[in-house]
Order: sequence, then structure tokens, then C-alpha cells
Amino acid sequence: MSSRLTEALTVVSQAVNSELDRLLPVSDAPDSRVHEAMRYASLDGGKRLRPFLVMQSASLFNVAESSAIRVACAIEMIHCYSLVHDDLPCMDDDDLRRGRPTCHKAFDEATALLAGDALLTKAFEVLVNPATHADPSVRCELVADLAHASGGQGMVGGQMIDLQAHTLDLDVAGITRLQQLKTGRLFSFSCEAGAVLGKAHGELRLALRNYAHDLGLAFQIADDILDVEGDVAEVGKRLNKDADAGKATFVSLLGLERAKSQADMLAEQACRHLDPFGEKADLMRDVARFVVRRRS
Repeated sequence: MSSRLTEALTVVSQAVNSELDRLLPVSDAPDSRVHEAMRYASLDGGKRLRPFLVMQSASLFNVAESSAIRVACAIEMIHCYSLVHDDLPCMDDDDLRRGRPTCHKAFDEATALLAGDALLTKAFEVLVNPATHADPSVRCELVADLAHASGGQGMVGGQMIDLQAHTLDLDVAGITRLQQLKTGRLFSFSCEAGAVLGKAHGELRLALRNYAHDLGLAFQIADDILDVEGDVAEVGKRLNKDADAGKATFVSLLGLERAKSQADMLAEQACRHLDPFGEKADLMRDVARFVVRRRS
């Protein structure tokens, strides 16, 4: 990772952590346990890649940081809720996330389920607040876009296919669709959020959508590669679980070397989609190259 990207990611991560801390206050009421679990799931670090993409796409259109950071936190709440639920025994049944016990291990299954539900709904509460944007139509568009990206025709739909993947004879096209839903839709929202906040349409928004499409696939191929050759201490979660579950992946279908080549090609293709933005999009180009070289 370039020093430029490392520094920029650190700045955004700190800003997101600070805002999440404010948006998810500690409670001493009888319901405090669920609030503790929400904070455990969302304030535990991670790369904050989706919030970073929100902030960078917003900067392309000179959107106020005070607006962009709220959208960045909303997408991170959705992402964290999905991880909490994904780790539950009824889904992927994982004990480790980001190098520490998963939410249901640190608390219990019922609390983790409720914490995920609460993070999901809190995200929309944040988006609809006038502090996110003065124009109600912009807030409504953000809500509609995030609902579509995270729901049955987006992330949840992809998770449903993933749960059945060991029983399905998925080819590369099938795996691609699964990952476009499960992972790609949230990347698309993150990249297009800046255009929504900046009321930009047409070719510029399409360029961000195309960038997100290729970035999301590159990210998932890299994830499949890490599942095969990563180090659990670096990755911070259980490895080889797809192979153990008998699921088809980009690596199992393409082979390791071809998968790496495909990821590199997609990353460079993603960068080219950003040509209309010139140097202002350099950090987003750095992200595309980083996702295929990351070790966690």
C-alpha cells in the first residue's frame, strides 16, 4: 500500500470511528447490552474501505465532509451488520472476525442478531436526517439506493445464493453474479454516493458505477485468493472455509495464477474508468491497486 493511501485511509478511519462513537452512544438503560454489541461490531477497526470510497467520491464533487461522513458511517453500519449476521452459526458459523471473537461469541447469538438488526435500521435513520443533506430529494435517493444495494436484490440476495452455493453447480458467470450482489452492490453505493450528494448525473456517475463494478470483482477475487494462501494472523478470520464447504470460487474455477491475473486486469480497468476525474481520483486508483495486493 502506498504511503499516500495509508495516510488517507488512517484519516478517514479515525473520522469514521469518531462519528460512529457519537452516533452509537453508550447506554445505561436496560437495553444497554444491545448498544454495547453494536459498538463492539462497528468500532472494532477494519479497513473502512467502503466509507473511504464514499468520502473520496464525495470529494470529486466538492461535497461537504460533514455530509459525506454521515453517509460513510451509514454504509459502514450496513457492512458491520452484515458481518455480524454472516458470522452467526446459522450462516457461516465463524468464531473469529478481524482478529477477535465474533459478536455472537463475545455476547450471545440473540444479542448479535439484535445488534445487527439495530445497525441496519440505524443506517437509514442517519441517512434520512437533515444533517446528511439539506435537500430531501437527495436524502430519499440515498435511502432508496442503499435499500436496493443491501436488500433482496443486492447484498441479502447474494448471501442467499452463497448459503446454497455448495449445492449449486456455479460457473464463472454464476459466481460473478453472486459476488456482484453480495459484495458489489455496496461498493457501487459507496462509489456513487458522492455523485448523489453532489447532484451529479450522466457520464460522471456512470464512470463511478463502472469503477465500482470492476473494483468489487477484483476485491472478491482477491478475497478468494486470500482464503487459499493467506495467513490467518494477518487475515484475522478462518481460512479455507469455502473449499471446506465445497463452494465454487474464482480460484477453484480459474486456478490461482489466472485468478491473480484477472484481479490485476480488473483493478487496472477500474482505474481507467476514472479518467474523466483526472488527478482528483488518484486515491481511488490507489484503492483499486491495493485491493488486489492486500494481505487481510
